[in-house]
Amino acid sequence: MSQFLGPQTKLAELHVHLGSSVDPAVMWEISHAQGIKLPTKNYWQFVDMITVSPSKVKSFEDYLKMFKWTELIQSSPLAIEQSVYHTIAGAYRKNNITLLELRFNPMKRNRGGEQDLDQIMMAAIRGIDRSSLEYPVRTGLIICFDRTFNHAQNEILLEKALRYQSRGVVGIDIAGPSNKKFRYAECKDLYERARKAGLGLTVHAGEDEGHNSVRDVIEHLEPDRIGHGVRSIENDKTLEMVRSRGITLEVCPSSNLNTRVIKGVGHMKQVFRALDSHHIKYTINTDGPEMLITNLRGEIDFLLRNGILDEEGVLRANKYAFAATFIK
Repeated sequence: MSQFLGPQTKLAELHVHLGSSVDPAVMWEISHAQGIKLPTKNYWQFVDMITVSPSKVKSFEDYLKMFKWTELIQSSPLAIEQSVYHTIAGAYRKNNITLLELRFNPMKRNRGGEQDLDQIMMAAIRGIDRSSLEYPVRTGLIICFDRTFNHAQNEILLEKALRYQSRGVVGIDIAGPSNKKFRYAECKDLYERARKAGLGLTVHAGEDEGHNSVRDVIEHLEPDRIGHGVRSIENDKTLEMVRSRGITLEVCPSSNLNTRVIKGVGHMKQVFRALDSHHIKYTINTDGPEMLITNLRGEIDFLLRNGILDEEGVLRANKYAFAATFIK
């Protein structure tokens, strides 16, 4: 680790998914406590099952398939509380992250309606409350809509976000597998309601989909931030839209490399050069530290070690993260 970024430097992370941010040992304990039948009784095989390796993850679709098990294991109030607590605690202990935005889809944690969504939401809030007693981390929840859900399902998720806005929910997002039938414009009314209520708005775009997805969400949803957004560099007009609207990109280097969205270090340099040359604001994030076997300081070290960013660029990205947070 470069010496300029000492262990006491406070960091902020804005793009972390609950399904990929919990230590495998904790996930192992939760699954056994709930009596979940796993495909293996061997702990090390279980770790391999829920963490990324180049031999196993050859595409973005392969990466998303791994969430099948983490979402199942987290499908109870007790599991959600423990997962949120351990994610926040680990972020502080390992990286001195003092501002963390944690996102998840509660409807993917209720076993198809078997579990009560309000119980899931309250459990996440209890996890934040527990961690706040032990660690000085400002934490906010982002509720994820899903591209495979219909409008009615996503509207239910908005209702939960609004209901618990005073208890720690700070924003909404759209994530999940690609869906040829899905149109971002279908969520315009939901985003307008969230905006009027004071929630922060972010959207996954420009990751598995091309630069047109970035233009699409800007035109129809007018987000404050965009998750990933790296493929916006495919088109100068798209980059200008991002810059002129003051949108901050939540960049996740290791995630994009592992899912083949970015094709190596050379391509990664091109991405950051293009963002910098167009004066785009961006933050550095892990996406999911445990599943991707990384952490925020490791991401920063990777960027510095490969000459993708210099020290000034790292500090600027961290400053943007504190400025772009949805946490009031």
